[in-house]
Amino acid sequence: MSINTSNNFTLVVICSLFLLISAIHYEPNWKSIDSRPLPSWYDEGKIGIMLTWGVFSVPSFTTEWFWEQWVTGTPSVVAFMQQNYRPDFTYADFAPMFQAEFFDPNKWADIFQAAGARYVVHMTKHHEGFTSWPSKYSFNWNAMDVGPKQDLRKTLPELYEIVNMYKPDILWSDGDWMAPDWYWNSTIFLAWLYNESPVKDTVVVNDRWGSNTPCKHGGFLNCKDKFNPGKLQSRKWENCMSIDRYSWGYRRPATVNQLYSIEDLIALLVETVSYGGNLLVDVGPTSYGTIAPIFEERLRQMGSWLGVNGDAIYATKPWKYQNDSMTPGVWYTSKTGAFGVEVYAITTKWPESVLILADPQVAMDTTVSLLGYSGSLKYKPGATGGIEIYVPQLTIANIPCDWAWTFKMVGLKNA
Repeated sequence: MSINTSNNFTLVVICSLFLLISAIHYEPNWKSIDSRPLPSWYDEGKIGIMLTWGVFSVPSFTTEWFWEQWVTGTPSVVAFMQQNYRPDFTYADFAPMFQAEFFDPNKWADIFQAAGARYVVHMTKHHEGFTSWPSKYSFNWNAMDVGPKQDLRKTLPELYEIVNMYKPDILWSDGDWMAPDWYWNSTIFLAWLYNESPVKDTVVVNDRWGSNTPCKHGGFLNCKDKFNPGKLQSRKWENCMSIDRYSWGYRRPATVNQLYSIEDLIALLVETVSYGGNLLVDVGPTSYGTIAPIFEERLRQMGSWLGVNGDAIYATKPWKYQNDSMTPGVWYTSKTGAFGVEVYAITTKWPESVLILADPQVAMDTTVSLLGYSGSLKYKPGATGGIEIYVPQLTIANIPCDWAWTFKMVGLKNA
C-alpha cells in the first residue's frame, strides 16, 4: 500500500533544491562514501514522521517485539496469549486479522501535512519477512528481516528493486547489528546508490549499514534509537523517537502518562534542532488502518505550533550558542534573512514581563519581535551584557501559541 497524496501535500522539498552531486564518482569504501555531501532538503526539513506497522499491530499488547517476547517466554505475553487465544494459535494466525479495513491514505496524508512533517519513513519490524511498506518518499530496509546466514541473492536484488521501482528520497536501514557492513555488501550498494541509481542526487541514508557503522558511517547519524547527544554535533544527526515512550508500534494498554505530552514533544523538537539534528516522530497505526486519536492530536498540535514558529525551525542552522547560559529553557536557532542573520530564542516557559538572555549582544539597529505577534518589542542591553526583552502583556485569547514562544532578533553584534 502507498499513500496517495494530493498536489498541495509536500512531504519533500522540490527537486530543484537538491544538491547536484552527480559529477562525483564514489568508490565502494567508507572514506569515499562518507565524503558525499548531504542533500540540503534533509537538513532543511527538520521534521519527519515514522510509522511502525505490522502484524504485531493486531495483538497490540506490548511492543513490536511481541513475537520474540512470546517465543522467549515473557510472562505477561504468555499469559495474554493463554487467556485470549486457543492453545494451538500461532503468530502467523494473526496475519489474516491484519485487515487495515479503515485505511484512508488521504486521511493519513492530511495528518502528516497538518503535523508539519517534511518526510515520512515507514518501518517494518523484525522477523516479519521483507514486508516494508514503500512510499514515494522513503523506504526502510530492515536487515534483520533477512538476517545473516541467509541467501543474499534474495536480499540485494530486492534492495536494488526497491530503489529502482519506488525511487525513495530516504533509505532508512535497520536490523544491521546482526553482521558487519562487509557481510551486507553495504559499501558496494551505497556506491551504486550514489553513482548510478535514479535517486543518486537526492537520496539520503542513515548510518545503520552493519554492526560496525552506527555513529560512524553513512549519510546522517542515528547512532541508536532515541539518540539525543545533548550537544552540537559535527555531522548531521537524527533523533528517532516515539510518542509512546514504551513502544514504536500501537499498544492498546498504553495510558496517557506513558505518552509524550505536547509540551515535552515541542521541547524535544526545539532542543534537537538547536543542536543541529532532525526529529523523526514515530506513531504506530492500528491493525485496522487508523492513527489513534491521541497520536493524531499530538501530531496536529505540533503542526499548529509550527504554523506560528516554523521560521525558527525549518531551514535553520545552529547558532554559536545552543541554549542560553543564564535562563533555562531557552534554545537558539538562526538563519540568514533579508536583513541579515536572524537569531531565534525559543523559550519553553512564558516570561512574566521581561525575558533576560545572557548571550545575544545588541547593536544600535537591533530589532526584536515575537513570532505570531504584530509589531516589534522594546528591549534594553543587559546590565552585564546580553539583552532584556520587554514581553507584551497578552491574554490567553491573543497569545500567539500555547506551548513555547519564539523571540526573533535581527542585527545583533554577535550574530
